[in-house]
Amino acid sequence: MYIYEVKDWPRFRWDRHALAELLASVRHRQGRLTGHMEALGFNLRQEAVLQTLTADVLKSSEIEGEKLDPGQVRSSIARRLGMDIGALKSAGRHVEGVVEMMIDATRHYDQPLTGERLFAWHASLFPAGRSGMTKIRVGAWRDDSTGPMQIVSGPIGKETVHYEAPKAERLDTEMRALLEWFEDESGIDPVLKAAQAHLWFVTIHPFDDGNGRIARAIADMALARSERSPQRFYSMSTQIRQERNAYYDTLEETQKGTMDVTPWMKWFLGCMGRAIDGAQTTLSAVLSKAQFWDRIRSTPMNERQRLVLNKLLDGFEGKLTTSKYAKLTGCSHDTALRDIIALVEKRVLVQNPAGGRSTSYDLIVAEEPAT
Repeated sequence: MYIYEVKDWPRFRWDRHALAELLASVRHRQGRLTGHMEALGFNLRQEAVLQTLTADVLKSSEIEGEKLDPGQVRSSIARRLGMDIGALKSAGRHVEGVVEMMIDATRHYDQPLTGERLFAWHASLFPAGRSGMTKIRVGAWRDDSTGPMQIVSGPIGKETVHYEAPKAERLDTEMRALLEWFEDESGIDPVLKAAQAHLWFVTIHPFDDGNGRIARAIADMALARSERSPQRFYSMSTQIRQERNAYYDTLEETQKGTMDVTPWMKWFLGCMGRAIDGAQTTLSAVLSKAQFWDRIRSTPMNERQRLVLNKLLDGFEGKLTTSKYAKLTGCSHDTALRDIIALVEKRVLVQNPAGGRSTSYDLIVAEEPAT
């Protein structure tokens, strides 16, 4: 028996005493992080938001086994935030759609969540009307025309069914109840509402595909409401990606259990606390980047050099070489070498010991003044 077959569905309940200390701790850390971020200047806050939303979009897709191009995601978000990050990478329709959904959920958190809004999010996720090679219903509830909605794993012929969602004929009623509850502001802490909304939506599983990503967007929207702010400084999806197995195991156990969803609520609050703690890494990176640019503020350089330095500061994969520099900036190998040598001479880059074809360069991040 699945949870939606229990007679008192969807009257979720949990042990408030068991959650009280955990909720208080999460709320405290949530407020402390927001306070730290508010103390930063506008540009640093915007950079932190850009990094957080980029990670959120990338990791939410990774949870579903899909890898997006980080450069495209970052550029798409920066455009929507009105940020100047140098040369912007062109983003494909699919990336733009995923970003559009997440931005709408968090930047417009105070607008009502409706069926039409969910349909728009779904259409953004699947602009071609397909999930992989499979044609799906876009911007509409599923109709189960190809069979019941099931979560399965394993090879064809030996699949394991982890979950089967409510029949399509129930979706209008089920979603109406969820959306009315979501907009009712009485009786529940907004953080607990985020946890319940995530579980409730993904249990209904109203779309042919994209349910997990939309469930996480709904949770992020509820968390934005809990903070009364469109600015995101921690990423639930990043933490869920790290705990992916526990995420799916807890969901499966809850969806096959009773209306007492205390274990799910505990896991969600714990995950949120770890996400907030992990945001300190983002804050540290943003501050380090600001300190770096402040250190070399009087060092003259061209746009190519600025572009590459920002790439290195944002977590460039591997070592910087002349050929990578040329590829990143679209310049010739000779121009790339001249730019790099100039940065080495100005004590912005340092050449690593290995020479020849293995010659590579790193940032100098020490606090010594540049010449």
